[in-house]
Amino acid sequence: MDIEGTTTPISFVADVLFPYACANARAHLAATYHTQQTREDIALLRAQIDKDLAEGVPGAVPLPQPDDTDQDKTIDALVANVQAMIDADRKLTALKQLQGRVWRRGFESGEIKGEVYDDVVQALAEWDRKGVKSYIYSSGSREAQRLIFGNTAAHGDLRRYLSAFFDTNVGGKKESRSYYEIWQTLGVDSPSQILFLTDVHQEATAARDAGLEVLISIRPGNAPLPEDHGFQTITSFAQIAT
Repeated sequence: MDIEGTTTPISFVADVLFPYACANARAHLAATYHTQQTREDIALLRAQIDKDLAEGVPGAVPLPQPDDTDQDKTIDALVANVQAMIDADRKLTALKQLQGRVWRRGFESGEIKGEVYDDVVQALAEWDRKGVKSYIYSSGSREAQRLIFGNTAAHGDLRRYLSAFFDTNVGGKKESRSYYEIWQTLGVDSPSQILFLTDVHQEATAARDAGLEVLISIRPGNAPLPEDHGFQTITSFAQIAT
């Protein structure tokens, strides 16, 4: 399952998670700047920013050199780049990793609670009773995925229903190879034994090209599909037969 627009309203991501990351990235970086984890996150962001600058990506600004001791200057540049990446809704591993760290503070403090559709929760529970394994594949980091499902406002911790989490470290969601890698990881005999649920046409196409079964989720606020998209659609997980 994809998250945004499939298990969870797009509005939760756009109106809660993204603004929280924008508002709190600076405080997180300042508080954890000298930790090994944040240094690694900064190194990953630096590599992405350098690539963006070389390609002329709008909004990319140079970072001070790694040996620059002006912490505030470095954080200012990082925050400017992160803001531009979020505004452009870029699905970058470096960005998603940092967002996950920032969101963790929000979930742990209780400022953020995850949101999952009621019909998704009911389906997860039913599939669990039947022995059907459920997995998440999202552009958000695995840490962020666990936070969303582990801290829902209405249903508590749903991670007991989920067997594993995949993010863009396995590959981009619009790339067929990513779904091949997931198939190999899950270890089933055929990719057609896997059903992928998403709201994004390009992701559905990539998964189908890899041999997976696919359903497209239609939820309020989701982007419109091409007229001749060729996929079966659902408006609720209750419509999924197992």
